[in-house]
Amino acid sequence: MTPVRAVLGTFGVLAAAYGVWLWLSRGHDRWDVVLWLAGGVVLHDAVLSAVVIVLGLLLVRVLPKAAQAPAAVGCVVLGSVTLLAVPVLGGFGARADNATLLDRNYSAGWLVLAGITIVAVIAASLVRSRRR
Repeated sequence: MTPVRAVLGTFGVLAAAYGVWLWLSRGHDRWDVVLWLAGGVVLHDAVLSAVVIVLGLLLVRVLPKAAQAPAAVGCVVLGSVTLLAVPVLGGFGARADNATLLDRNYSAGWLVLAGITIVAVIAASLVRSRRR
């Protein structure tokens, strides 16, 4: 193990321990936290993994060889950002008495990112196809 890995691993363990200490000491509803964490695991393993596998199988059959790697990268980027953006895209934090909480058109921003990602995937696919 390299020293950098050891230091980063130590920081990770310390951060996790601090988070557990905060969770146990601040009186949070422990059952809600456990359900939230378990729900994340179930959603990842049962839903997200299945969707990724099916999309991967479809993309391999449909896309040419030069476009497969860029499309996979684009799916990872867009999928990750979409999962992170679900709360703001759904407006889950919006409150009528505080218009500054969700003060942007997050759907438009997501569409711009999706467009940029698609253009980058197409450009990378064209570059890869010309190199072959």
